[in-house]
Amino acid sequence: MKEYIPWTEKYRPKKLLEVVGQEVIVKSLEAYAKSKNMPHLLFSGKAGVGKTTCALALARELFGENLRESFLELNASDERGIDVVRGKIKDFARTVPLENVPFKIIFLDEADSLTPEAQQALRRTMEKFSSICRFILSCNYSSKIIEPIQSRCGIFKFSPLAEKDIKRIIVEVAEKEKLDVDKGAEEVIVYIAEGDARKALNILQGAAILNRKITKKDIYKIASQATPKLIQELIELSTKGKFVDARKILDTLMIDYSMSGIDIIKQIFKEILNSKIKDREKMLLLEKVGEVEFRLVQGSNERIQLESLIASFATK
Repeated sequence: MKEYIPWTEKYRPKKLLEVVGQEVIVKSLEAYAKSKNMPHLLFSGKAGVGKTTCALALARELFGENLRESFLELNASDERGIDVVRGKIKDFARTVPLENVPFKIIFLDEADSLTPEAQQALRRTMEKFSSICRFILSCNYSSKIIEPIQSRCGIFKFSPLAEKDIKRIIVEVAEKEKLDVDKGAEEVIVYIAEGDARKALNILQGAAILNRKITKKDIYKIASQATPKLIQELIELSTKGKFVDARKILDTLMIDYSMSGIDIIKQIFKEILNSKIKDREKMLLLEKVGEVEFRLVQGSNERIQLESLIASFATK
């Protein structure tokens, strides 16, 4: 029976040497693996930039085939309370390692989801069992991790992957899956992914279901994203006071492209930054975009807020 695996897992690097991007961080982790010694670690950065991949690859290089006995992976967004720290984490941390590596590793993904009480309990656990257990904490925002934990960790900040790195991943996976991805499609995936390798692979896999020869039209369709040209046209018509024409494009985005208000706002934001208008005009437009984005997050009506935005562009 054919096995169907998400490409994000199928092509996840197994070794640190295979990790794309994050060269400085990878070099440090390789040194830890070689010396078989490491401090507690805190990985921070946006989604899809290699935090989990690096943690798993480091553990494999340290423990080899005995990974299961010496490595515990938990997701703090699922188990975020103090009971988890006092239960699963403490029970695993207190047992003596069996391997030639003198410690075990607990990998806590999305650690910024832990409650403040759970973080305080985790701090005490890290202190008490540091001789036989190391922690790797992964989060999107290191500012949400309490200072006592940060001070006990080596902190690595993962940056979004560069365009060349995303393209390299696309090319390598397309070759293995025997896909014909044209240059235009590559550029669109890079544009949409914004340095997120996971997003890039999910888009590529989705497009591959439709066609083995992938064009940029396929990518826009799968990603439910509008072309930059259409968003630029919306901004241009709005700033010139052509409200009715701008509203027609808004209809196209919301109905034909099935885009949410937040998705439209994000693309408008990106295209304002990429536009050639004067800096002061950009500032005024972005201020209005920020106001509307806040209202949408608070639950305001998408249609009313977006029409309010394109109307405000004419009166900037």
